[in-house]
Amino acid sequence: MHWGTPVYLNFLLLIPMLAIFFIFIGINRRKTIKRFGDAALIERLSFSKSFAKEKVRKILIIIAASFLILALAMPQIGARLTMTKRYGIDIMIAIDTSLSMMAQDIKPSRIEKAKLEISSLIDKLKGDRVGILTFAGNSFMQCPLTLDYSAAKMFLSIIEPGMMPRPGTAIGDAIKTAIKGFTKKERKHKVLVLLTDGEGHNTNPVEASNEAKKEGIIIYTIGIGTKKGEPIPIIDESGKVNGYKKDRSGEVVMTKLDEEMLQRIALITDGKYYHATAGEFELDKIYDKINKMEKKELSSRLFTQYEDRFQYFLGVAFILLCIEFIIGDRKKK
Repeated sequence: MHWGTPVYLNFLLLIPMLAIFFIFIGINRRKTIKRFGDAALIERLSFSKSFAKEKVRKILIIIAASFLILALAMPQIGARLTMTKRYGIDIMIAIDTSLSMMAQDIKPSRIEKAKLEISSLIDKLKGDRVGILTFAGNSFMQCPLTLDYSAAKMFLSIIEPGMMPRPGTAIGDAIKTAIKGFTKKERKHKVLVLLTDGEGHNTNPVEASNEAKKEGIIIYTIGIGTKKGEPIPIIDESGKVNGYKKDRSGEVVMTKLDEEMLQRIALITDGKYYHATAGEFELDKIYDKINKMEKKELSSRLFTQYEDRFQYFLGVAFILLCIEFIIGDRKKK
């Protein structure tokens, strides 16, 4: 026999306590009767009450409680082999880690907003494989495609601006790295979600987007930041802003969201561009589009499925309680 929720079997330890409670009640009743006179005489005078039936009822209650606990533990008798298949698509998420992502024109910062967006998207996924890559002046596959969402979120948590050795925003290089992360044999079931402020596209992102389209990859771009521009803060070890980044001439560097390039990248691959919002409504829209795509078989597994038999134990407990109710504690006239 197999148990679905064996933790409830611990409640069987309460059954002896229930029996002891009934015994204690009986002893206490006898002591109370003795205060009024001879116990045997008083019990004979209580001609309408059947003490034998009372004992039977208590025994039935104890047995019924035992069967109820066994039913809660979900007894499973018999099993069959079942094949389960997991369907989904491959989703690669590319996150910009250049220093411009430290700008705070979107709270708490561009990079933190991007990480929140990615985490929310991962939470929505059901059966899809997800991968994460980071990019700045170059790109790196942080987490290859996986069905382990917890592992993906663990890699996501350690991402921070400036972690890439080369500064800049090489969007084209990031797209090419994402292409390598997908299965080459397929020409569909592939999505790339690109989160960036769009600045610094000197790696020919248009050419990379055309290459992605040939591989059947749909790119959804999310712009992080605002068009008006924002200085790049310099954060000290205590997490406080200690000035702003300046160029060689001593002028404060202003970073602006480049929506035009992100819109063009998405358009080439039949995807769509979204501007990051506080409500993260763009994620819901992207997920809805992904969810409507044709799925592929990602994994299959043969497992043993046990047959639930709790209803029999529940039925026995119900019958015993019905008998207990019918018996009563009165003698027949």
